[in-house]
Amino acid sequence: MVAQTIPVKTFDLVIFGGTGDLARRKILPGLFRRMCAGQMPADARIIAAARSDLDDAGFRQFARDAITEHVKDSQCDESGIERFLASLAFEHLDIFEDSGWKKLKGRLREGVVSAFYFSVGPSLFGEIARKLTKFGLTTDDSRIVVEKPFGRDKASAVALNAELKNCFDEHQIYRIDHYLGKETVQNLMAIRFGNALFEPLWNAQHVDHVQITVAESIGVDGRGAYYNKSGAMRDMVQNHLMQLLCLTAMEPPSKYGADSVRDEKLKVIKALEPVSTLNVVRGQYLGDDGEASYLDHSGDPQSRTESFVALKVNVANWRWAGTPFYLRTGKRLRGRMSEIAVVFKDPPHSIFEGEFDRRGNVLVIRLQPDEGITLRVTIKEPGPGGMRLTEVPLDMTFAEALGDKIAYLPDAYERLIMDVIRGDQTLFMRGDEVEAAWDWVDPIIAGWTESGVRPLPYDPLGSGPEDSLMLLHRDGRRWREIKP
Repeated sequence: MVAQTIPVKTFDLVIFGGTGDLARRKILPGLFRRMCAGQMPADARIIAAARSDLDDAGFRQFARDAITEHVKDSQCDESGIERFLASLAFEHLDIFEDSGWKKLKGRLREGVVSAFYFSVGPSLFGEIARKLTKFGLTTDDSRIVVEKPFGRDKASAVALNAELKNCFDEHQIYRIDHYLGKETVQNLMAIRFGNALFEPLWNAQHVDHVQITVAESIGVDGRGAYYNKSGAMRDMVQNHLMQLLCLTAMEPPSKYGADSVRDEKLKVIKALEPVSTLNVVRGQYLGDDGEASYLDHSGDPQSRTESFVALKVNVANWRWAGTPFYLRTGKRLRGRMSEIAVVFKDPPHSIFEGEFDRRGNVLVIRLQPDEGITLRVTIKEPGPGGMRLTEVPLDMTFAEALGDKIAYLPDAYERLIMDVIRGDQTLFMRGDEVEAAWDWVDPIIAGWTESGVRPLPYDPLGSGPEDSLMLLHRDGRRWREIKP
């Protein structure tokens, strides 16, 4: 791996729920990669706190298995694994019991950054925060990291914010959304604000519409019970898609800093117009060829929880008035794809005779797979015989374009955890931002509940319900293709 040059201070990181699925798949492998990249100090300590019946040796074996499973062979060697395992420790702890907290405190060092990752359900956030304060584990330089879902509506989000703020200041609270840690999401800001080419065109005068798609080919199998309580609106739109919308639509901040960026994102959320029932579609995937349907996975044959949602959204400000944003996300669609597509308007007058299938210049920011950026432009088709126009992509796939400058693209969790240690909140959600997002989402969900209408069925491995196509067809537009 190519060593990076941005070190962090030494730290103690406590992972509550340190033997859970998120720690196994993301947190521990991500920390290991950062150590291999030279960003984790040799004397950093990682302490897992959980009810599991383990000791230090048992947890180190757990971590070794996680690295073996989730880190590519080319990114690890035995000596690197041994160095990482030496930084690990385990503390048996029941969050609701008083025993164990003083012992955990004894593991922490004075004079180093201390961070506490709440890799547990939201119902435990408040209790952990209270115990950390009660037993004196924190200092003014301590930070806490909390995972989504951050509430299931405005009221619960306000209550959860209040619980955390009783124990910590806002500058100590890191509400993590892994989408904001993706390389391409951050490149969206670099493209807009670092290039004179795009920012003058980034408005309703030049942009026809924007499409934001997060599609998955898998269903909710294994997560049916959880998903049945959330659905696509709570699980994806309120956080992931909302953040992508904000970064695309926001005004230029005064500087690249936590509060400057988050102030501008909050303005976008507050400028969102209410969504009418005509401009939102929700669906549930059917079964096919032996594959279970959403209702089979949920365990509730009467479930009205959506596995797909599409919306037409309007941002009521001077920059975007008249330019719609189309959002969609769903399970069991044709392929796995996350992208932001900025579709520019056609030239006001064509000097060329004849017609061709013009779809406008499109700037596509691909989040996954194959992170990168594509700009579709119109050129002359090669060859004699007159002026024939065609469209071609100018493609920059990061892995190809940057070559030896990167050995691989870091996982979002790697970047975000290191930002926590550095004290950089730019890529984390602020409390008022979360509450404002719920203010906009809650009426949509309430409307579904009051109507009692079931989500529309859709075939697996397609593009979602037919009604979602009409969101764009009514406006003379069409969704970009979801490719297998």
